[in-house]
Amino acid sequence: MRIVTKQIHALLDYPVAVALIALPFILGLGASNPVALQLSVVTGIAALVLTLLTDHQLGVWKVIPYKGHLLVDGLVGIVFVLAPFVFSFKGLDAYFYWINGAAVLIVVSLHKSEVAIQN
Repeated sequence: MRIVTKQIHALLDYPVAVALIALPFILGLGASNPVALQLSVVTGIAALVLTLLTDHQLGVWKVIPYKGHLLVDGLVGIVFVLAPFVFSFKGLDAYFYWINGAAVLIVVSLHKSEVAIQN
């Protein structure tokens, strides 16, 4: 069941980037390791830049192919799932990354490929 279209993905990109920047401060991440706060903020800024540069309806400078964007998202999901183990995140720090990593991987796995309309 692939339900996430390019348009839906584009609509999710900006709020997710802002959330990755703001939530670490709101939730007080970094108690187990300061990297827990820093990694999310840096990833959020990178996600914002990636979205601005992606060739989809909300991209401003459409220089990165959408498939490349999906590849980066998948890599971010994997990094987020592994980060608690690599950086010894505990408690909320770990759950934040596991939940966000899983969410990103689910969205990428539910991506609906665009098929050319044939007459």
